[in-house]
Amino acid sequence: MINQVKSGVATTTMTTTAEIATFLAREFPQTKCTVEAAGNFGATVRHEVGVAEWRPGGTVAGPVLMAVADVALYVAILGEIGIVPLTVTTSLNINFLRKPSGEAAIIGVCRLLKLGRTLAVGEVSLYSEGSDQPVAHVVGTYSIPPASR
Repeated sequence: MINQVKSGVATTTMTTTAEIATFLAREFPQTKCTVEAAGNFGATVRHEVGVAEWRPGGTVAGPVLMAVADVALYVAILGEIGIVPLTVTTSLNINFLRKPSGEAAIIGVCRLLKLGRTLAVGEVSLYSEGSDQPVAHVVGTYSIPPASR
């Protein structure tokens, strides 16, 4: 996070995409998601798909899609409030729209709908890379710890 002083008042700008990616790699080494973009009340993440993510029928398993959406929401929020590790998911609702390709990465595109002092709400559209048709739509709420903003 970059601190600046404007007119004698300390302000904080958004956390950079690189800072968020470094944080995720350090604190969540198990994730296969990579951060493509963060900021402007949104984020884009990518998850490479392989045999380990398949379910019967040659498609991507639902829990993988949920994980991509969860990471996209987390990244979008951290992009606005800074690295606040204890920002946690309180609600996640997913609607599966069509069968994702088992041969393409999953792309999660998040847009924050509300960013308050203690709660953030966002939506994520999930795509099979190369398709403009979403495979799932997700809405999630995160709790932001007190005194972090």
